[in-house]
Amino acid sequence: MTATTEKQTLGFKTESPKLLDLMISKIYKNKEIFLRELISNAHDAIEKLRFKALSNPNIYEEDAEPKITIVIDKDNQTITLTDNGIGMTFDEVISNLGTIAKSGTKEFLDSLTGDTNKDTQLIGQFGVGFYAAFMVADKVIVKTRAAGESSEKGVHWEYSHDSEANGTYTIENISKSERGTEIILHLKKEETEFLDDWRLRNIITKYSDHITLPISMKKNVNLNETSSDTIEKKDIEKETETTWETVNNATALWTQSKDQISDEQYKKFYGHLTHDLKDPFTWIHNKIEGKQEYTTLLYIPLQVGPFDFWNHEKPRGLKLYVKRVFIMDDAEQFLPRYLRFIKGIIDSNDLPLNISREVLQNNKQIDNIRSAITKRILETFIYLSKEQTEKYLQFWKEFGNILKEGLAEDFVNRDSLVKLLRFSSTYLNHNAQTISLEDYVSRMKPEQDKIYYITAENFSAANNSPNLEIFRDKGIEVLLLHDRIDEWLVAHLTEFDGKSLQSVAKDSDISGIAEEKSKELLKQNKDEFGPLLKQIQDILKDKVKEVRISLRLTSSPACIVNEQNALSSQIQRILQATGQPVPTNKPILELNTQHKLIQDLKDEQDDSRLAEWSHLFLEQSILAEGGQLEDPAGFVKRVTNLLLVR
Repeated sequence: MTATTEKQTLGFKTESPKLLDLMISKIYKNKEIFLRELISNAHDAIEKLRFKALSNPNIYEEDAEPKITIVIDKDNQTITLTDNGIGMTFDEVISNLGTIAKSGTKEFLDSLTGDTNKDTQLIGQFGVGFYAAFMVADKVIVKTRAAGESSEKGVHWEYSHDSEANGTYTIENISKSERGTEIILHLKKEETEFLDDWRLRNIITKYSDHITLPISMKKNVNLNETSSDTIEKKDIEKETETTWETVNNATALWTQSKDQISDEQYKKFYGHLTHDLKDPFTWIHNKIEGKQEYTTLLYIPLQVGPFDFWNHEKPRGLKLYVKRVFIMDDAEQFLPRYLRFIKGIIDSNDLPLNISREVLQNNKQIDNIRSAITKRILETFIYLSKEQTEKYLQFWKEFGNILKEGLAEDFVNRDSLVKLLRFSSTYLNHNAQTISLEDYVSRMKPEQDKIYYITAENFSAANNSPNLEIFRDKGIEVLLLHDRIDEWLVAHLTEFDGKSLQSVAKDSDISGIAEEKSKELLKQNKDEFGPLLKQIQDILKDKVKEVRISLRLTSSPACIVNEQNALSSQIQRILQATGQPVPTNKPILELNTQHKLIQDLKDEQDDSRLAEWSHLFLEQSILAEGGQLEDPAGFVKRVTNLLLVR
């Protein structure tokens, strides 16, 4: 669309009216947040201008002093917020204001959970913060001009939510002498509380105190304290109109000394930075001097947000400043992917002001900073895990699965990451992941040379697996790994403290653990149960690799184990769910010859009934491991028939 002076009426995208209603009635319950959103947008506009001015200083138009102003007009019931930032062109206004939730309206609507606390955090992610204004206003007017454009190329945008032409807005070119954006909110009758000067000041202090740009409002003049002998009333009025005061602190918090910043100030800044309604878990504030000089203020959230942490395409990273000049959001090069939940700021004195994302990708300084920051974060986690155990376990519950990715991604920091891992275990016999590998090793039997574990779909499946029976009988602890990522974890974590990790659900020599029984059972295998094993092997030859006597079972009649290099049943299910081809994998069926059902089969003369029992043992073993049967109905029918016979 080309610029035009003719006023036009245009329609929002199809889903936009619905989204506006949601914004007003459901998403934001705390209406004062509208001001935070508009101030954040104004701040971003000024920062974008400052960045653009690095290569084109003339874009300032002889007005380089950044400013955000807020004016209350009680007579007209309006609030006007003005910034002298980058501004917008005619086409940009249509693109940014005429397309609500530009990053995906449908995706935004689909992401709503019904939980207000979570849904409010989606606003910044989907770019709909501007429309929070309609919680308090029934008409919004935007006047803007892009920096570097002539005064005749200003743009006037207007939308009345309660107008008859619902779902349409008007836009036209106007003359605007100053660059930047002016937003005029015509408040609803029931929202006049926001016309109170101190109400707005308190909101600014609460949400935007640490924005690095001054936010100004007209200064109040107390007529009772002003001498009528020295100042005429008209002079007072004139002074009130032209005197402004900065409402917010307007300082870069991270540049201050740590001993000058209170915990409350750190928390407030976190809220401004992330729009998270909860306080952060903890923070790390460091100023590095030497060959490289930079400051970092890093926050660890209290809980995983509503956005998808497992989608590696989501924006992530730190806000990058160079000498307090904002350069970019989501500078992902400073943190490894498995620390993507870390939020914060890095301010460097050494990087060039015109640095770009492309330069960041191939910069030795960036690599050094990334290495130092990562090490510092992991050291903090290790400290918390030892000195503030309960606090660390709360963190692990939220972010443990994300940290586990680091074992496959970050070989340099592997030793530190291993110390952070926490697992469930048969030692405590409950779902909580509190056991470290150091804890496990400290309780190992003197003759034990392996760290035993089992992976499963969930805790119950792991905790109740028949494969654990001999280990429980001998008092040997087994780690219960029941997160989906654990299969990949153990693929990259093969040993700790000189002890190899061994799955109890895979084929391995456990004769040392079952030493008292091994010789007797092996003899039974050859003499007494050899014919039965061969019969069952023939019956199940298409489904199992081998049928043998079990040394690991003490109470269950049967179980399955996989070969060492075979895919576990859990990995197979994940591959199937994603449509990936699954290699053929025949398990090994182990039978407990001490169990009455197996002993009774030794004398079974009915071949069809023996076949039914053979299939039943295999199927129940698959189910016990959390697996899925190819023919569930056939299994039910088989159980019913065998119960009738008995």
